[in-house]
Amino acid sequence: MSVNLQTPIDYLKGVGPNRADLLRSELGIHTYQDLINLFPNRYLDRTKYFKISQLQRNTAEVQIIGKIISFKEVPQKRGKRLVGTFEDDTGRMELVWFRGQKWIRDSIKTNTPYVVFGKINWFNGKFSMPHPDLELLEDHKQNLRSSMQAIYPSTEKLSNKGITNRVMTKIMQSLFLETKGRFKETLSENLTSELKLISKSDALFNIHFPKNQDLLSRSEFRLKFEELFYIQLQLILKNLIHKSKIKGFPFESVGDYFNNFYKDYLPFNLTNAQKRVLKEIRQDLGSNAQMNRLLQGDVGSGKTIVAFMSMLMALDNGFQSCLMAPTEILSVQHYNGLIEWSKKLNIRISILTGSSTTLERRKIHESLENGELQILIGTHALLEEKVKFKNLGLAIIDEQHRFGVAQRSKLWKKNTSPPHILVMTATPIPRTLAMSVYGDLDISIIDELPPGRQTIKTVHRYDKNRLKVLRFMRDEIDKGRQVYIVYPLIQESENLDYKDLMDGYESIVRDFPQPKYQISIVHGKMKPADKDYEMQRFVKGETQIMVATTVIEVGVNVPNASVMIIESAERFGLSQLHQLRGRVGRGAEQSYCILMSGFKLSQDSKIRLETMTRTSDGFEIAEVDLRLRGPGDIMGTQQSGILNLKIANIIKDKDILQSARFYAKRILTHDPSLNQIENKIILETYRQLSKYKNIWNYIS
Repeated sequence: MSVNLQTPIDYLKGVGPNRADLLRSELGIHTYQDLINLFPNRYLDRTKYFKISQLQRNTAEVQIIGKIISFKEVPQKRGKRLVGTFEDDTGRMELVWFRGQKWIRDSIKTNTPYVVFGKINWFNGKFSMPHPDLELLEDHKQNLRSSMQAIYPSTEKLSNKGITNRVMTKIMQSLFLETKGRFKETLSENLTSELKLISKSDALFNIHFPKNQDLLSRSEFRLKFEELFYIQLQLILKNLIHKSKIKGFPFESVGDYFNNFYKDYLPFNLTNAQKRVLKEIRQDLGSNAQMNRLLQGDVGSGKTIVAFMSMLMALDNGFQSCLMAPTEILSVQHYNGLIEWSKKLNIRISILTGSSTTLERRKIHESLENGELQILIGTHALLEEKVKFKNLGLAIIDEQHRFGVAQRSKLWKKNTSPPHILVMTATPIPRTLAMSVYGDLDISIIDELPPGRQTIKTVHRYDKNRLKVLRFMRDEIDKGRQVYIVYPLIQESENLDYKDLMDGYESIVRDFPQPKYQISIVHGKMKPADKDYEMQRFVKGETQIMVATTVIEVGVNVPNASVMIIESAERFGLSQLHQLRGRVGRGAEQSYCILMSGFKLSQDSKIRLETMTRTSDGFEIAEVDLRLRGPGDIMGTQQSGILNLKIANIIKDKDILQSARFYAKRILTHDPSLNQIENKIILETYRQLSKYKNIWNYIS
């Protein structure tokens, strides 16, 4: 009889109800399947034995053969600690237990050979080993053991309750004995043969009890490939199903709106990247399927004009468009950018935000429903039920990661059939992350800047250079330029030794006195009307300096601003620094970004500041950011599925990820339903993974 891997962990020999409860609460292990997928963090060479005389203060984990010759209890602030004197033929050391003294005294034999394993401490002039892993030498020789000992994930609570790594190893041994080490194959024979993969059973055995380094490496590759393969299979399948089931409005022609704008009003020549992306969008819109495309482009790469020209395709086919942005500032910027082009083409365009008056809203609702209003720009206000389109054909979402899935889906219901969807982001996403998080979307990338754009000169300066920086600011202002100064905090924090906004503002006012200099201040705690007033003063050139928090990270377009000074730059993430830098360099003049910091910098801070001064390539910066922060911090909790990987790592294993996506795509291209006999095993495994969501939470 084969073992059901969905059997609750309670039934496994050596577990029992108490340990089962702990494994469930601490490690999320509910079933045999969960346990087999508890992959080791690392491995230790257990073939090597130390002598006590060989120990040194920097020695980490060791195993020693010897005997416990005596115990004693030592009083301490809270209770007592148990100390055992352990000796071999070269010397003595102490074994120390702070918990479970009675159980230890009752279960351990004195003057009997043991193998002890653990971390070494140097205390009171002698070596000690707290809470050692103990095993009778006789048992140690007989146990199923490889040259490399797996070290499993653990928690303090598990250790306190006696579930040590040795106990976890014994539980894992019980599982392999009960299953007889036989596990159902989960990849097709074609795949395992072409990639020379070892069997699933061999891979699982050698990941937990590796016979040698070669088998461990092959096992890791096999299991990582499989995990990433099924994630990519799910994402690609989702895309294929989307295209086959969700029909879109076919935009059959490119007409006067698009052609007239392209011939007569295009303000600059499109880059090759913009032309390529427009072609991809045109193909989507011309098919019978709903477009579901992600447009990635660095700050200043020209995404807005691509979005506008996509809207013109909708207008040429009799459909309305909307563009939704996460903030009012960004919505206004889009509106101001598009209204000039729209006027030249006699296109009726409007903006709807939280600040729109009742009268403005009424006019917009009416003209939307009767079809007079052709393009609507706005914030979350577009999602309100009162906002009804006559025939919405294209919905564009800017900085889409700032909207929840439920919010985005509301746009789908603004027409009888869902409109085409184009989501845009100015946050470059590393390719591996995009493949994993947005693998169900078609992805377009604008990877070149328009001609004539000068690279922003970026430098790192310490606080001691402040006088030179102030002099440089005056020189730029004398040339008629404007300056941003960005601070990480609004009010002083007792715990953080950083310049805060209000203190900084007062210093700037002293260094740049009125009436010669005018200064704006903007932060997140201001009322929207006050914030907008200060923003507009800066936009109009009435103030030369804008002192702000990161509220200006997205959505301010002032071509005359040529200097960005970021105070306490070590406090910002790479992506934030890159976004802030993108606020300058929008005009024809040379622009500068000055990163100010104190002398005390962590290693990560040094890497971030060095990266910023070395490159302005957003995708390269995003790769460094991914290595420093990991995928979770970059994508946020909405995309937490990618964090549930059991063994693969999308940063370290990007080559395996690309290979997995290649093979998943190839299989689905030839067999979209996975009905062919050679893919039967893949279909069965996919269905199993979808059924038991607690195994691989990413598969839905």
